Amino acid sequence: MKDIEISILILEQNIFRVLFKKNSELKMKNTWLVAPGMEDIPFEGRDRMDLSPFSLPTFQYEENDNKVTIYTDKLKVFVQLDGFILTWFENRNNHWHEIAGDRKTQSYNHDGSLGKGIFHYMIRDLEDKYYGLGEKTGNLNRHGRRYRMMNLDPMGYDPIHTDPLYKHIPFYFTRTKEKSWYGIFYDNTSTSTFDMGNELDNYHGFYRYYHSEGGDLDYYMIQGYQASEVVETFSWLTGQTALFPKWSLGYSGSTMTYTDAENAQEQLYQFLEDCKRYDIPCDSFQLSSGYTSIENKRYVFNWNKSKFPSPEQFTVDFHEAGVKLCANIKPALLHDHPKYEELKQGEMFIKDSEGEREEVVQFWDDVGAYLDFTNFDTIKWWKENIKEQLLEFGIDSTWNDNNEFELWNSDATVNGFGSPINIGLLRPIQPLLMMKASYEAQKEFDSHTRPYLISRSGCPGMQRYAQTWTGDNRTSWDSLKFNIKTGLGLSLSGVYNVGHDVGGFAGRKPEPELFVRWIQNGIFHPRFTIHSWNDDKSVNVPWMYPEIIKPVSELMKFRVKMIPYLYHLMYESHTKYKPIIKPTFYQFPEDEKTFEENDDFMLGDSLLVASVVEKGVQQREVYLPLNQKGWYDFYTEMKYDAGQTIVLPAPYNSTPLMVQAGSIVPINDQQITFENKNEESRGFICYPHFEVGETSFSLYEDDGLTNDYKNGKSSFVNITMRCSKKEVQIEVKKKGQFVLPYNTVRVYLTKGETRKMIVNGDRIGTDSDPVFEVQV
Repeated sequence: MKDIEISILILEQNIFRVLFKKNSELKMKNTWLVAPGMEDIPFEGRDRMDLSPFSLPTFQYEENDNKVTIYTDKLKVFVQLDGFILTWFENRNNHWHEIAGDRKTQSYNHDGSLGKGIFHYMIRDLEDKYYGLGEKTGNLNRHGRRYRMMNLDPMGYDPIHTDPLYKHIPFYFTRTKEKSWYGIFYDNTSTSTFDMGNELDNYHGFYRYYHSEGGDLDYYMIQGYQASEVVETFSWLTGQTALFPKWSLGYSGSTMTYTDAENAQEQLYQFLEDCKRYDIPCDSFQLSSGYTSIENKRYVFNWNKSKFPSPEQFTVDFHEAGVKLCANIKPALLHDHPKYEELKQGEMFIKDSEGEREEVVQFWDDVGAYLDFTNFDTIKWWKENIKEQLLEFGIDSTWNDNNEFELWNSDATVNGFGSPINIGLLRPIQPLLMMKASYEAQKEFDSHTRPYLISRSGCPGMQRYAQTWTGDNRTSWDSLKFNIKTGLGLSLSGVYNVGHDVGGFAGRKPEPELFVRWIQNGIFHPRFTIHSWNDDKSVNVPWMYPEIIKPVSELMKFRVKMIPYLYHLMYESHTKYKPIIKPTFYQFPEDEKTFEENDDFMLGDSLLVASVVEKGVQQREVYLPLNQKGWYDFYTEMKYDAGQTIVLPAPYNSTPLMVQAGSIVPINDQQITFENKNEESRGFICYPHFEVGETSFSLYEDDGLTNDYKNGKSSFVNITMRCSKKEVQIEVKKKGQFVLPYNTVRVYLTKGETRKMIVNGDRIGTDSDPVFEVQV
């Protein structure tokens, strides 16, 4: 171990960092993943040894008999110097409790005896629960499985078994049998494996391990007293979730079938007409890559003028209908792309292992080369083309797709901003820099309007630039059920703005029952897109089945109704690092039943969503977590005690939905249609405490489009609800510089409430269906 230098860095009271250097050198001197509380970082990344964003608290250090102890008020590490074995403790009620530890035998690959690459072995308890690792299939609890961390394009993946998927997120957190929580994050972007107990070896006891093919061993231990503290600390550590425009929360239409068609522009106009005809509110449409085609292949930044005779007029017409446009872009050029030679001569492609010519790879239906986003010339070219070929035409945002950078020669070289390096060390950084370049292009083109973009692939930090989804899923009931868990896994890994291809992307078209159940689920995710490339060339659209158009329209209008709540949650993810969707155990960790695998999730702190994920079901069993408050049925407003399992009806036009007592839920109570989907009025549904209690809720409001909020042009509508045994008092106040698009709000009290109502000091009395209008 003489050539290995090991540092333990005390960054925060609950964050320690363990860093290994060989011969005092790092293979990766910069990091793109660690950006504490930052909105953005330079293209070149941050100096890995820059500790200035951290508080660097005082700590205690003790050394004796070849052993070292380091601790803060919250976290302690015990170091056995012989072999370098770490044991971790948390301070709970002024007593140190062991929470984790390295395996006692060969915990690190100091001398290469464990094989090639980096290894970190830790003790595994059979009662541990492991969560996170980003976008993974199967159950939320990762214990017992092995996962590969490598960006891949697995179209039509199995939602239970396929691994890897599109994203590289080397972070997981643990709940121990003593109910302690901690997270481990490896700041490494080489292809890696996380074995969470799949492997057994009689010589070492129960263990789990991390193995990376290259890079540095640089990991963060994050202690928290609840899952929320660990997850939200990790989210802060990797950067601020972007606050996107409000329209990004609306329904986004999409299908490859339309843009692949010879009369693509006509078909998209028909999509608009059908939205109007069936009264389906739609805020945006995503142009799949067919708009770039030459014959049957796709060429980024090319407009097929036979499919789209007038792109400029096309965008104008969609904007007049209140529908934004998002265009698909890909980071590889086929060898016969009109601009291929220009980029080749400019050395803007990722090169082969000798660094002499571009690395040629398979991409879609031919061969080509990937752009190198660690080259400033490439970044400049990319931004110029986004502006000239998309934004100048009226396109509103970019859809960064097929950006997994499937180069399997790990020795292929990238520019590295002037310091060439092998692609194997930073492959997931390429999609991150692609997002950043697209993000900056939109900011430079229109500095007043907030950028919005989508990315399929990514790594920690992608939340700074993009909304995402769980990729090209296959149409099946299993996909509906397990995509929920895959999305929650992302949310538990700091990537909050997520969704799924509603209805299924690949394979057969969804049957009517599956389609409507998928929509019922999709409307409660931050990203709500119906997208498809069905085998029979049919298209997943809201009106695809006449017999369910009415309930589908009601569901999609309900989505618009809930956008004030969703937008507020996006603001809280931006400012407070809070997830938008989360498993029930995240909010109710004292209720052991919430740790059982289930299909429910929380939307914010108030709403429990119980999607129907089985064929032929007409009612849904729902477990109501223990919360010392009780629950309301959102629709009937019936009261239920916590800790019981109830049965709710599951019609096609509404998702089983429960609300915590004491909640205040903001809604858009406008009469919603396709034409007025962007008009705003505001209501607050108040769910009183069953007996005594007080709740405060501050709804965030701004113009939902521009960057004026950064200059203080935002407001809060503050609602306070105080409940006693005899009355319910509600106060409504507005604070802030932003002029609200409404002058009054309506306060909705639950049906059957018999206590006296006092709103802003005025005694209202009681009513079987009380609605009170309040000036703001």
